Amino acid sequence: MRRSAALLITATALSLTAACSSSASPGGSATGGADNGKVTISIDCAPPSSRPTQVQQWNDDIAAFEKLHPNITVKSIDTFPCETPELFTAALRGGTEANVFYTYFTDRQQVLDAGQAADITSYVTADTLPVKDDILSSVWAPLQAGGKTYGIPRENYTMGMIINRKLFQQAGLNPDQPPQTWADVETDAKKIAALGNGVAGYGDYSAGNNGGWHFTAEMYAQGGKMVSDDGKKAAFNNAQGLAVLQNLQKLRYTDNVMGSTQLYKWGDLQKQMAAGKLGMYIAAPDDITYMVQSLGAKYADYGMGPMPGDSGPGVGTLGGGDDYMFNVKDTPAQIKAGIQLVSYLWLTEGQGQQFNYSRSKAAGQAVGIPEPQLFQGSTAAKDTQLKTANATMSVAAFTPYVGANVPGVTEPANAQAIYKILDNAMASVLTDPHADAQKLLTTAETQVNQVLANA
Repeated sequence: MRRSAALLITATALSLTAACSSSASPGGSATGGADNGKVTISIDCAPPSSRPTQVQQWNDDIAAFEKLHPNITVKSIDTFPCETPELFTAALRGGTEANVFYTYFTDRQQVLDAGQAADITSYVTADTLPVKDDILSSVWAPLQAGGKTYGIPRENYTMGMIINRKLFQQAGLNPDQPPQTWADVETDAKKIAALGNGVAGYGDYSAGNNGGWHFTAEMYAQGGKMVSDDGKKAAFNNAQGLAVLQNLQKLRYTDNVMGSTQLYKWGDLQKQMAAGKLGMYIAAPDDITYMVQSLGAKYADYGMGPMPGDSGPGVGTLGGGDDYMFNVKDTPAQIKAGIQLVSYLWLTEGQGQQFNYSRSKAAGQAVGIPEPQLFQGSTAAKDTQLKTANATMSVAAFTPYVGANVPGVTEPANAQAIYKILDNAMASVLTDPHADAQKLLTTAETQVNQVLANA
């Protein structure tokens, strides 16, 4: 599940998207190859004209890159959004992707099945991508198959617990110590709900495929899986899946900390949180940017803790992200130039679209959100240093989330179909105090197995 509503509205350069376009010149075309040592490459996911500040930043970065690499000419594709499923699939079938084209982590198999991804393994070097060894292995994993590398990461996120620091303080809780376990969530939610005046201690989704999305995140926190290793069978009908549903049913009916209204989808919990009526809910960090920029909230009111688990922070959490892959028709020169371009735009501290914090601060953009989560080692330390120096919000408010370092687990294949099925289980335990969680899981397992059998 992509956080599409947030990404469409967020004004940070991290959120800029543009659709894969059938008008892009694929590698190997008359306009895309190398000539006398010069090379031309096309790249999509440039900012749309409706965002002039981001367009100017993009153009400045492209100009700076071309000055640094005078043999490379870059053609930007600025359609929006980055990926529309129907257009993306059509471009793969027609072989009309850009030389350097945007994908989600979960698109890898589709692109490989279409035969449209270039093997870039031998081109990913310290020369073309200086930070390659500091990129987290969990970030590389979705871009690799059969020992080969097919993409360069652009963004990575993991889900944790967003908290309303103001409500935590009003309830006598320490906002610098957000919950670590589901038992902690229950304890804290009771105190927050006791404030009255329509305040809920905890909220969760159960509609619009978002319920199944959160079920997956909470399943990963228990150490569980959604599907078998071979992807052919559902794997959530067990004690871990039961614990997910029973935790929510207890919070809703035994503890009465979730309010009377349910069947929430994306956007509903954000409105509650921004209005000061919700203590905490599971999300990725950029939800906070959305609430501030679109709902009038204040950065100072929010912080994050880790995805809660059974006896401490979760064993895992749902993670995701996006990347750039390379057209199978690209020449070696285009692949090398494309990797250098992605490195410059998205993976170099202090510059480009993602890490030019001083420029973002001057432009009134958000600095301090713990995303993207890409690096380890010295690069991660440098990122923290630069981000803190230019922060427009409290970096310390995210320390419990960052420090827990709960590993991200990617979405299952056929995610949306699975999420839709699990919506029913989530909705049932949140609207019926007598709902049979085990029966709901068994029914969902049968339905998901049918989906996987037909995939």
